[in-house]
This record gives sequence, structure tokens and C-alpha cells, in this order.
Amino acid sequence: MLNKIKEVLTEALNTDPELVVPEARLAEDLEIDSLAAVELALELEDTFGIEISDEQLAGLKTVQDILDLVAAAKK
Repeated sequence: MLNKIKEVLTEALNTDPELVVPEARLAEDLEIDSLAAVELALELEDTFGIEISDEQLAGLKTVQDILDLVAAAKK
């Protein structure tokens, strides 16, 4: 699943795939601002067929948080 999330992040944010690791912080390391976060959430919803609430989106701080959220939503 990390590879697919890495692909989504890389494409949505036009970022270096080498930077997309589980411990990467979204704001500090990947420079995701609030608008980019919303766009990313929409892309994740489309890609994985899940729904991400505003509260869940606000709680995403790292790539690992995204992995955990997607894994939980897919159960």
C-alpha cells in the first residue's frame, strides 16, 4: 500500500518520491499546505474508494498517518 500512496502523493504534490517515506511529516518535509491537503484527500478518496472527514484530514501529520487511515478505512 505504501507504493500506491507514494504514487498518489508524488503525482498530487509533484514531489520527489524519495521524500515520501512513512516518517515524512506532511507540512514540514513535504510542504503540504491546507489547500494541497484537501486536494490530496480528494485524490486518496478517489484512488482508494474511501471517505476522509475534515477531522481525519486535520489529524494527518505524517505519511504513516495516511497509511494508517487508508488501512483502517479499507477494513
